[in-house]
Amino acid sequence: MNFKLLPDNEKPRERFMKYGRENVSNEELIEIILRSGNRKLGIKEIAHNILSSVNNINELKDMEINGLCNIDGMSRIKAIELSAAIELGRRVYSEDKYEELVSLTDPISIINYFNDLFKSEKQELFYVLYLDNQKKYIDKKMLFKGTVNFSLVHPREIFKNAYLLSSSYIVCIHNHPSGDASPSRNDIDLTRKLKELGDMHGIILMDHIIVGRDNYYSFFEDNNM
Repeated sequence: MNFKLLPDNEKPRERFMKYGRENVSNEELIEIILRSGNRKLGIKEIAHNILSSVNNINELKDMEINGLCNIDGMSRIKAIELSAAIELGRRVYSEDKYEELVSLTDPISIINYFNDLFKSEKQELFYVLYLDNQKKYIDKKMLFKGTVNFSLVHPREIFKNAYLLSSSYIVCIHNHPSGDASPSRNDIDLTRKLKELGDMHGIILMDHIIVGRDNYYSFFEDNNM
């Protein structure tokens, strides 16, 4: 189907403007994001192929760039555009709840707010939470993705952000995709190094929390700092 031959009232952008974002289909939203097809397939066929590649549209959030590229009609650029749009939407809705934070003083309250960061993740993600001098939440930064150890999670970035945010306390939190939250030797070594450096900089490492599957480990709770 030649997209340009569609009547204006059937084009996704025009329908989006006329009827509102809630009243256009998933296929039309993808067409708006990707904008155009290619020499082989039109945008409508590509959007249809994307939705046909999953059982439920929620599965798109877990698809990596290479997986999207394998869909007929998708280029790497289009895969990046779609992935970026999905990530932006996730951030818009997930950030809302952080504005409600007043203080973070125990592992359970931290996990209740930030556990969604690690859902369905197949790699370790290393976040640092930055708190003010009353232990109120300021911001969070993801500083590493992959196997966590001291040589790769460089403290320079952790403490640089602490200074920029005028943070007095930090909390490190990362996941174990295996589901077992028990700390590894790398986790233990990293925590001790960060605690020592934090004491030197006057920025206190309050805790390092490891999130597993329905379990967690807190270095603070375990007196392992």
